[in-house]
Amino acid sequence: MNQHTRIEAPIPFIDVAAQRRRLGLRIDEAVTRVLDHCQFILGPETVTLEKDLAAFCGARHALGVSNGTDALVLVMMAKGIGAGDAVFVPSFTYTASAEAIVLMGATPLFVDVDEATFNIHTKSLARAIATAERLGLKPKAVMAVDLFGLPADYAAINAVAGPKDIFVIADAAQSFGATSGNRRAGALAPVTTTSFFPAKPLGCYGDGGAIFTDDDELAKLITSLRNHGSGADRYDNVRIGMNGRLDTIQAAVLIEKLKIFPEEIEARERVAKRYSAKLGDLVGVPQIPNGYSSVWAQYTIRVAGGRRDALAATLRAQNIPTAQYYPTPVHRQGAYTGYPVADGWLPVTEKLSGEVISLPMHAYLDEPTQDRIVAAVRRALGA
Repeated sequence: MNQHTRIEAPIPFIDVAAQRRRLGLRIDEAVTRVLDHCQFILGPETVTLEKDLAAFCGARHALGVSNGTDALVLVMMAKGIGAGDAVFVPSFTYTASAEAIVLMGATPLFVDVDEATFNIHTKSLARAIATAERLGLKPKAVMAVDLFGLPADYAAINAVAGPKDIFVIADAAQSFGATSGNRRAGALAPVTTTSFFPAKPLGCYGDGGAIFTDDDELAKLITSLRNHGSGADRYDNVRIGMNGRLDTIQAAVLIEKLKIFPEEIEARERVAKRYSAKLGDLVGVPQIPNGYSSVWAQYTIRVAGGRRDALAATLRAQNIPTAQYYPTPVHRQGAYTGYPVADGWLPVTEKLSGEVISLPMHAYLDEPTQDRIVAAVRRALGA
């Protein structure tokens, strides 16, 4: 077998184990403290984490919750969103965003995305609002999903939503740690949700999430809702809520991970810049608008001409993993085909779903490994 056909060691798509090695005993000791005090639900680490998260992103309130989907549900519960309401959401995203809307009895109305940023397109949003009104739905909220680590253009979204009194929810499950102007995700919209799923840039060792807001009353309401609608004590439930709490062990893990998160963001940026410099002449590389930063939840390129699947197969044969987000947009998935789509349809979403492919991305991707990935991509595409 010659040098060009030799199969090299597998490359992890997201190397959680490398971060684990770096943190070492810090995680063990943090978890042991929880095991020693046995306050596994709403323990002291949860309070500490919420303060740390709020300080990190510049929000007045950070509330730890059970996962990113529950975070969206809790926000919509707090805003009274339900039957007859339209919530505008991109179709080019994971199903959890639309799922949360349906769980509330509201109607997801699918919106197209911008071809450069992959985030919600405000012209399509404006058409979607008109669609909702034509269908007799009340335009209630827009759920702007920050895709692949880049915050959406909230100023432009607010310009469309504000005059219609449409509430803006930032779904920052992929963008926590990124910035727009001098503000971080978590402080860009009236309320922001995020996920701490293990594969996220800031992930725990199970399920977890958070909600951010500067609204004191909204924070107080969500605090009650996440704990079964509790009032003054656990047997004074003043509203219908849910079990949406973040457990203490996950909070302890996140406290330690948040301490190194700024360094990891810088490392992700270095990896992304190297990818773009080495592949920008060959494929469509991510475009970050002026004044924005991405946390690079994924490094996603565009491969046109029907070559994406062949590229994935070629890399897979060389033990280089890839991922395709999202080959079937939500509006085409079986559970959602009956829900409305913005007038003018979703042409960019349809196009992107057949072109995008994500390469390995994490803070511990060393240059030799990255160069191996780049070389394999270039060979596969005939460069």
